Amino acid sequence: MDATQGPPGPDDSGVLDYRQAGPTVVRMLLGARLRRLRQAAGISRDNAGDAIRSSGSKISRLELGRTGFKQRDVSDLLTLYGVADDAERDTLLGLASQANAAGWWHNYAGVLPAWFEPYLGLEQAASLIRSYEVQFVPGLLQTPEYARAVARLTDGISEADAERRVALRMHRQQLLHRDRPPHVWMVIDETALRRPIGGRAVMQAQVDHLIRMSRRPKVTIQVMPFSAGGHAAAGGQAILLRFPEGLLPDVVYTEQLDSAVYLSKPQDTLRYWNVLNSVATEALPPGQSVEKLRRILDII
Repeated sequence: MDATQGPPGPDDSGVLDYRQAGPTVVRMLLGARLRRLRQAAGISRDNAGDAIRSSGSKISRLELGRTGFKQRDVSDLLTLYGVADDAERDTLLGLASQANAAGWWHNYAGVLPAWFEPYLGLEQAASLIRSYEVQFVPGLLQTPEYARAVARLTDGISEADAERRVALRMHRQQLLHRDRPPHVWMVIDETALRRPIGGRAVMQAQVDHLIRMSRRPKVTIQVMPFSAGGHAAAGGQAILLRFPEGLLPDVVYTEQLDSAVYLSKPQDTLRYWNVLNSVATEALPPGQSVEKLRRILDII
């Protein structure tokens, strides 16, 4: 993908599968739909809140997808907004039920930070995943052995919990093997490829895995070489997620030591989109990146 090109359109991204999206994305989709219905009906948040025996602030949280939905509340809001079509009501009430279901990652709750859980739902629903990584190989492209070595870096983690983190990461990677996988476009700093995580054999297998993954039609891997010097994303890791059909705004995810930041305002996501374009322009093109990976493999 050319960094100067725009994002893929609906024909490239396919249709959002709600079963794969998880509750986070379903809440956001349902909330956005309820907001549009309320605005079309000319009803204020406060009045909508009164209709469900709550407040305008509760309506705001619902519309942003930041809280679960009660079937009764959604039904009352649909009535208030004048939605009488049985098929549309059934669809939206079905989404309300799904929005309260636990995602598959709930099984890993013991080793899953609360601030990372929303990302998993967004990742599963994305049609485009772009990232720049400095310290580690991106999680979606890690081998089990490399993921295990990364997990063991956590202070005080037990071997059992490390294995559960590896299992979670491998489960995430299943999205790459769907019939219609997302486009994964990742720029990896040479620093991450030179750092001997897990030892020589683990890194050799990891770099070889990157070479093989680069052959997939929906995987673009670029290497940011040391020779590039400073660049637009020198501040660190960033991930941008884009969704099919424009149903949700882009989301930027940046991770810190014990928390994460989610950005979805257009002015923020556009800035990161431009930064990632700049990084992709300064990094080695995909073909040259594969050659670089082969040279790194030879000297590990």
